[in-house]
Amino acid sequence: MSLVSPFLDAPTMGDHAHDWALVDVETSGLIARRDRVLSIAVITIGPDGEQTGEFSTLLNPGCDPGPVEVHGLTVERLKGAPTFDQVAGRIGAMLQDRVLVAHNAQFDYDFLAYEFARARMWLPVSQRLCTLALNRQVDPPTDDMKLGTLAAHYGVPQQRAHDALDDTRVLAGVLRASLREAARLDLPLPLVTCPPRAESQFTPKPPKTPCAYRNPGRLTPGGPLRQGMKVAITGETAYARAELVGRAVAAGLNMMTSVSRHTSVLVTNEPAADSTKTRRARAEGVPVVDEQTFLRLLADVRPGTAHEATAVRVAPVTEPAAEQVGRVEAASTTTSAVPAPKASALPTASPCLSVPAPRPSEPSADALAKPLAGRRVLVLGGVHADAAAARLRVVQLGGSAAINLSASVTDVVLLPGGEGDRRMRRITALELPVHDPHWLASPTATDRNAVVLRPQEPHVMPRGGVIDLPMPNRGPAPEWYVTVGWAPQSDCEIDVVAFLLDEDEQVTFDEDFIFYGAPESPAGTARLLTGGPAEQTIALDLASLPPATRKIVVAAAIDGAATFGTVGALQIGAAPGSSGAPLARATLDAATTERTMLLVEIYRRGPLWRLRAVGQGYDHGLDALARGYGVDIAD
Repeated sequence: MSLVSPFLDAPTMGDHAHDWALVDVETSGLIARRDRVLSIAVITIGPDGEQTGEFSTLLNPGCDPGPVEVHGLTVERLKGAPTFDQVAGRIGAMLQDRVLVAHNAQFDYDFLAYEFARARMWLPVSQRLCTLALNRQVDPPTDDMKLGTLAAHYGVPQQRAHDALDDTRVLAGVLRASLREAARLDLPLPLVTCPPRAESQFTPKPPKTPCAYRNPGRLTPGGPLRQGMKVAITGETAYARAELVGRAVAAGLNMMTSVSRHTSVLVTNEPAADSTKTRRARAEGVPVVDEQTFLRLLADVRPGTAHEATAVRVAPVTEPAAEQVGRVEAASTTTSAVPAPKASALPTASPCLSVPAPRPSEPSADALAKPLAGRRVLVLGGVHADAAAARLRVVQLGGSAAINLSASVTDVVLLPGGEGDRRMRRITALELPVHDPHWLASPTATDRNAVVLRPQEPHVMPRGGVIDLPMPNRGPAPEWYVTVGWAPQSDCEIDVVAFLLDEDEQVTFDEDFIFYGAPESPAGTARLLTGGPAEQTIALDLASLPPATRKIVVAAAIDGAATFGTVGALQIGAAPGSSGAPLARATLDAATTERTMLLVEIYRRGPLWRLRAVGQGYDHGLDALARGYGVDIAD
């Protein structure tokens, strides 16, 4: 099997030529730290595109094989198969010194990391490439990014879905075509560096028991404790800390790891101590009691008010109603309680959320009123303020503002200095229409038949736009994937993070802060996924979040002295499932000096979850943002 011929030869590949190890695993479930690999296939391909090796085997996991209806691997079929540790050496030799390639590569990589850890071996992978992330960059006009859908688009035959060996052969064909498109568009490969991992380093802590009650406020002098009160403990205690916490949780109290203005009471035997918690309690006026008083109050904790769970309800996607799409609510009801430092003003947008572009055979009055509906416009050059204004104008005209060149880009707007952009050579070769800034004042009529539209174009969300997230009437609710992308950077790194917040807009414990150092919540309901150096994703299992979690804030922070003014716009996409078609897309422009930026809020409203594009930047760093949400960060 050739990865290069007939459309590319080895010299043309350049940075796209590597030793590849294509991998597919079938598993007993979706959680790598808990579930096991049932079958694996590995195909190795050299830089010249020629296949150099192939291996596949069933594996005996020693546990229930899980969803047999999906993978067809019954206990009987797996009986007598080798265990993973018996083939780990052979698999490791095939992975050594090669780039691991998989569709949704972090999934396969994580499962292999755990299996190698169980076998007391290191996973010998230093780089990986995700064909899902690569195709998000290429952006072909497909309904979704599933392996089978991409295979059909690229003309790759598929015989047996969910068969590890056949899926790996299909993956080879998809990689082949994707590399061709990436080379045609001159896109850098989204290679992810994979440091050595041991199981103890990435096993999340056991989940904290969520408090079932709302916070009733602070402890009053001489008054009782009430269920739902937020309690923090600091300093030495006569009883073991674990025992105090256990008794308090059993009584219905919400035990916190930090102090904020929402804390009901701080328990300490050293109220004059200079600890971070006591200093914050004094600054916020939080009541302080000693251990013996706390134990006495624990004997008579009064009933609290239970959280109301969100009953998942479907919100139509194909024909969004006016009351479901395009809501923009007052900032006082949806804007997160963030720290006080100044936030620079950002460009504002029309409060209307554009509806999907109609198909060419079904023109509508709205499509005529939005001359750029269905078009994807890349803005090059200009100072930051002018580029942000141009992208805003694209959205107002019904279009989608691109931040990188891709197969979906239909037009290019050239601002002063844009002619020197390195992408102009490729844009000229692709014969894309190039316009001056005046084109955005009154776009000329274009041939809509030349625009390849998906059956369902993503909703184009302006800053402040709100959309309901649909859930199925039957079957399990999908995870929602909020993917953040930006133009590749050479002088700074961008970190995407998430905060799981309660009704006080605070984390209930530090593990509700999802970031590069803790990429998964203990219960697995929120995960940080890395698709490349210019893309990160927050995956959310909304249906499994406890009722106490009222909002999830997704933010980005720059590591170093750079600002979002130099980084430029961020593109946000929200999709059901890792391979789902984006339901909504927003392009957010930071101002000049910001180092952190609130991107998206996903929050409960009645029986629904809603997503709001925020786009609010702050001058302070990630540590100040995290403290503002109640994360206990050492000084």
